[in-house]
Amino acid sequence: MSWGFEVGRIYNRRRDIHERFGGSRQSGIITFANHPIVVIISGESGLAHGYADRWRADGAFEYFGAGQVGPMQMLRGNAAIANHSRNGKGLLLFNDTNAGLRFRGEMVYERHHIEKAPDREGALRDAIVFELRFLDAVVEVASLEDKAPPAVGLHDLRARALAAVAAPARTPSEGTRTIYERSRDVRDYVLARANGACEGCAEPAPFVRPNGTPYLEPHHIRRVSDGGPDDPRFVTALCPNCHRRVHAGADGDAYNRILLKQMKAIEPS
Repeated sequence: MSWGFEVGRIYNRRRDIHERFGGSRQSGIITFANHPIVVIISGESGLAHGYADRWRADGAFEYFGAGQVGPMQMLRGNAAIANHSRNGKGLLLFNDTNAGLRFRGEMVYERHHIEKAPDREGALRDAIVFELRFLDAVVEVASLEDKAPPAVGLHDLRARALAAVAAPARTPSEGTRTIYERSRDVRDYVLARANGACEGCAEPAPFVRPNGTPYLEPHHIRRVSDGGPDDPRFVTALCPNCHRRVHAGADGDAYNRILLKQMKAIEPS
């Protein structure tokens, strides 16, 4: 579950979101002052103006940004979506139904593009369309992959990892690296930085992967869920025991805070 929300279950917006987390009660993109999540609500509001969110055949979800009149701007809620990975925030998708909000799952921003769509007054304008994927799908691909990291220095791996959390726009003349490639860059750097030892307990990795690299697991300190690109200054490489301690241990939250403090010495700001 993501923040206690079960996929497919219907929730009451006021009781289950706003009374628990706060946030604007009007917007379809909800941000919160004290909780590292962004909630996006997909409904039929765009249909009245001639456009709607949609699923692509390749599994990506195209979500129209916020902005009623004139060109959409990469500000406020729109910026919160594009930068959720960089800011260490989960991205939760709900569908608006007659019965309430149905939770679809945790998403990850891949990229965005601009297309023409009518605004509230019927005038065509530039609309931001976010291309999102289920976080679980990204994690599954990464976990099944057994490629050794590229044979480059740690400095170059770090540069790739930092670039991976940028918010790329897709244009017809410029290709964009996929979310899977960007997630791999973060993972490769964090595991190389650990140099075969758990960054939690400092013990050697318990075994070696088939590709010859030490087995450690990336842990996203600022997020409830692991996976997808994130600022490598907030991702640590843990042995399976330490990783389970964070997510399932009685002192998991306290241990996670310890890991966060340790990152100041591990990773320069």
